[in-house]
Amino acid sequence: MDHKLLLNFAMQAGEIMLRSGAETYRVEDTIMRILSVYDFESIEVFVTPTGIIATIDDKNIEMTTKLKRINSRTIRLDKVALVNDLSRKYVLGKISLQDAIEELKKIDKISPYQPLILISVTGLTSAFFTIVFGGNYKDFLISLSIGIILGIIQRLFINLQLSRFLADMLGGFLVGFLALLLTSIIPSTNFDNIIIGSIMPMVPGVAITNAIRDTIEGNLLSGISRGVEAFFVAISIATGVAIALKVWLPF
Repeated sequence: MDHKLLLNFAMQAGEIMLRSGAETYRVEDTIMRILSVYDFESIEVFVTPTGIIATIDDKNIEMTTKLKRINSRTIRLDKVALVNDLSRKYVLGKISLQDAIEELKKIDKISPYQPLILISVTGLTSAFFTIVFGGNYKDFLISLSIGIILGIIQRLFINLQLSRFLADMLGGFLVGFLALLLTSIIPSTNFDNIIIGSIMPMVPGVAITNAIRDTIEGNLLSGISRGVEAFFVAISIATGVAIALKVWLPF
């Protein structure tokens, strides 16, 4: 077995999972399972939200260490599930290493949902959360409109490769400003319910969940890092909304 090829496969699988929003302990476990197919004397894996380090050593090979930097992360849980299934198939011997590598390349190239679907889902998420928080049908329609506009703007921010925190701040400002503008025009509406519902698509729910799970699993560095990231995202959103409120209601 080519141990370097196996290490590259394991690292690529971990990279895809980490970039797609997987928990740190899940990435470590996947890499360990893949490398354990070959009975190395020593296997060490260390994963943080921004990097992966793996080392293998055996009396028959030269010690090999590989480091992979993770520069960007998103939420693609479909890729996490596919890579997880592929790693299990490989560990169980149901697929060869070469075929697994080719399958992994296909998973990495899977296209995200079409922009129209993402924009529609953003609008519906905003609208239905507004109802959950006590809004009426007018609030529902306003939040639907704001959510659609927010979805369009988010796609623009992604294309411009804008900083996550700046994008969330601008998104929060947009939500707050549009909510205040539309509620001032349309009577019998509640701008607070609309704002709360409309910012929900931006709330870092997965990051918060992963921070808690990583901490519980004992990965304190990753747990704290993800928790701080989620905190600053929430602060960015709140700051954007606060600026809109201050501009519209200066006193």
